[in-house]
Amino acid sequence: MAGATTPVTDSTFDAEVLKSDKPVLVDFWAEWCGPCKMVAPVLEEIAATHGDQLRIVKLNIDENPQTARAYQIMSIPTMAVFVDGAIAKSIVGAKPKSVLLKDLAEYI
Repeated sequence: MAGATTPVTDSTFDAEVLKSDKPVLVDFWAEWCGPCKMVAPVLEEIAATHGDQLRIVKLNIDENPQTARAYQIMSIPTMAVFVDGAIAKSIVGAKPKSVLLKDLAEYI
């Protein structure tokens, strides 16, 4: 699923997310998760529009369990905004674009 969002893995998470010089929203998702599939196109739109202020990456928790465990991701979709290597905000569950934009307003 190529687009405005970038896939990350356990091995690239540190460089792509924790060391980023701008805020990064990490979408923790899985292939079998229906709500994850509903929120994916919304995140693509937000990434396409606001990618210069907020980077959006996707981490498949089934393929990358180490990172999901490290951040105690208990339900998906969970979207976490990382600023300076730490979680600044968590958004759990699929939400409409208007709600996500409101939740992300301080980063975009």
